[in-house]
Amino acid sequence: MVENKKQTIFEYSIKRLFICVIAFCLTAVAIWFGYIQFFTKGLEHLPAKMCENTVDRDMVIDVLPSARSAKEGSDRQNSGDDLTFYCHVATSSDSSLWGQAGVHPVSKEKWLKSYRGSGGDSRIIRASVDGIEAVARLDPEDTEAGVYVSCVPPIVPSYNAPAAYAVITEVSISGDTKATGATLRQTLTDVAYRLTEHVYKLAECKAPRDFPEELPRYENHK
Repeated sequence: MVENKKQTIFEYSIKRLFICVIAFCLTAVAIWFGYIQFFTKGLEHLPAKMCENTVDRDMVIDVLPSARSAKEGSDRQNSGDDLTFYCHVATSSDSSLWGQAGVHPVSKEKWLKSYRGSGGDSRIIRASVDGIEAVARLDPEDTEAGVYVSCVPPIVPSYNAPAAYAVITEVSISGDTKATGATLRQTLTDVAYRLTEHVYKLAECKAPRDFPEELPRYENHK
């Protein structure tokens, strides 16, 4: 009789221990899931297409670190040969992506020179297709990429040289980055390309053109 009672108490204790372990595991999973959703999924809650449907959310997720929250926004200023379009994504982790695209009276040669530096010795990587030029610096600490495409706004007189005007886009990251090297340079360039295409249409450039689905990929520089 005593043995049966001890056996029953033992089985009950084992059952209680099993239930406690299961409850602990479920609680741990719930806490972990809540942490992931609340503290690291801020970027995933952004719209799938941002900045007037120009930038894919996945591009931003590829280059910005996880954060508890994130917000995006865009703005247009002026028009014609003074048009500027801004796009930004800011996170609670103090990392942000900034893009600026606008019409400027700058030749491609002068624009490229600004990337090479005054001494012309800054290492850059370039990609081009059908008159569209993309560039990024190979400095491991540099987090900026740009795109250039000739554009003459309607307001510009026809006797002015068309090559002197262009849509120029610069995209950069402030703070920490998730991606580095070739992946970071390529993604920032792809974001800049999407903004360039958008502003080219907004500016109503005199020579409507088709934009390829994507730019040629940079060479595989680390």
